[in-house]
Amino acid sequence: MANLPTAAPAARGIKPRAKKHAFHLDMTPMVDLAFLLLTFFMLTTTFSKPTVMQVAMPVKGPETPVSELQSLTLLLDKNQQVHYFFGLNPGPDAAGLRTTTFAADGLRQVLLGFRARQPEGVVLIKPTDESTYQNMVDALDEMNITDQKKYALVELSAADKALLTARAL
Repeated sequence: MANLPTAAPAARGIKPRAKKHAFHLDMTPMVDLAFLLLTFFMLTTTFSKPTVMQVAMPVKGPETPVSELQSLTLLLDKNQQVHYFFGLNPGPDAAGLRTTTFAADGLRQVLLGFRARQPEGVVLIKPTDESTYQNMVDALDEMNITDQKKYALVELSAADKALLTARAL
């Protein structure tokens, strides 16, 4: 509330001189209102909910065979690199192994091209020891973005490790 100090009444017959009064504004009610509004908006706001990805894991049992012609294998490696080849394993020849990144013009285009050629194809995701958890999450995100129906997280085989070593040489 505003406070205006008042002066004592002047003696009779003398016209009081106009004095400048100091103005003091009490900010307490405005601060109270600000905190009430802040509390109201904090309690009524919906906070961002964490997004989770549904991954259906298979039941323990016999392994499902995958066709050589209808598969794409992704090898997640260090430095945000994705090595891929069509089929299960191109053998010791590293010529069939291609490399891309997680960029929109990288892995996404490979997956879209594979899905156009093989609508019922299976993508095998094999993270290496040097890849990060973020690489696997990015690969799973790309599966959702490109609407891949069948994909699996698979352990890296000895043949795949040999292929990557031959590629490094």
